[in-house]
Amino acid sequence: MNTIMSIKGKVKFPITLDAGVWIFDDRRIDLNTYFMEEKHEEKDEEELTVVSKHWDRVIKEGAVSPPTLKSERQFEKVKVLTGTFGIKFEPFLKNAEPLEDANILVVETETEDFSIPLNEGYNLILQYSKEGKPLKEDGPVHILYPDGSNRQNPIKRVKSFRVE
Repeated sequence: MNTIMSIKGKVKFPITLDAGVWIFDDRRIDLNTYFMEEKHEEKDEEELTVVSKHWDRVIKEGAVSPPTLKSERQFEKVKVLTGTFGIKFEPFLKNAEPLEDANILVVETETEDFSIPLNEGYNLILQYSKEGKPLKEDGPVHILYPDGSNRQNPIKRVKSFRVE
């Protein structure tokens, strides 16, 4: 399976993407939890509550030492080997610098092309692994909408991205 894709068309800089290296990228998104997280404006109040509870526990029970670097690395390794991950398309599309007259992003697959307004294309999520394994059979990536509405039926077998 080829993990190489390109961003081409009306861009200043055509870019080549390799989904095989994103597992090491700090920008990866854990798709097992990403769409389950509620995104609302009461975060400040919730954070204050969490900090308050933590402070109360520290006063009552004493401070707990943070995990060691070795245990954190082990946790990350297990997470990478078993997780389902994606990455936002935005930084790659920004680096390609679409021309001012561009307004469509075409996702080219093995069977058909999907046209998406360019401003919505920035928000796409590229899933590149499932349960710790690369998407070999119908990959290299699956295209997910930012709201997760197509998680059960993502755009598969992506070959390249064309800006028009």
